[in-house]
Amino acid sequence: MNKEKNTRVCPVEHAGILDNAFRRFLQNPKKILGSYIKKDMTVLDFGCGPGVFTLEIAKMLCGSGKVIAADLQDGMLEKVRQKLQGTELEQRIELHKCTEGAFGVTEKVDFVLAFYVVHEVPNQELLFEEIKSILKPNGMLYIIEPKFHVSKKSFEEMICRLEKNGFEITGRPRVFFSRTVVVRNEKQ
Repeated sequence: MNKEKNTRVCPVEHAGILDNAFRRFLQNPKKILGSYIKKDMTVLDFGCGPGVFTLEIAKMLCGSGKVIAADLQDGMLEKVRQKLQGTELEQRIELHKCTEGAFGVTEKVDFVLAFYVVHEVPNQELLFEEIKSILKPNGMLYIIEPKFHVSKKSFEEMICRLEKNGFEITGRPRVFFSRTVVVRNEKQ
């Protein structure tokens, strides 16, 4: 499928909606992720968009570890690149271009953030298999989905797919106007 035909993906032209002070106030990356991100972690920000969470995760790593900012759209990755250029974070964030069929990251990671992106993926079963293949044992996946795009029924069906793929639910944190789940990769 051509990305031009994929109407599920938030277009680069809407990046400003994703990256603004109002959103950072309502969905503060430090409050949402602060208890999960630890020094020396390798973190995948899947569907990073314009990098709102990417940059904050890199700061939370306190000069250690690494963030892989992965997105389907070159334009979103370019927005992240522009924000990083000439900053100390540039050395700790790796930009990665996904394809429609797979995100293609092979490096083992400790934590995956999927913020407002899983509903855009046509084959969630394959996505969860791919995430499981790169998550370290006991690694965590935090999925946050918008209530205005994802019904409660659809979200619960997604959770069933996660459990079928060997993930264990560890929490359902509250995030403004969102449905959430945190799962752990059961030991392999």
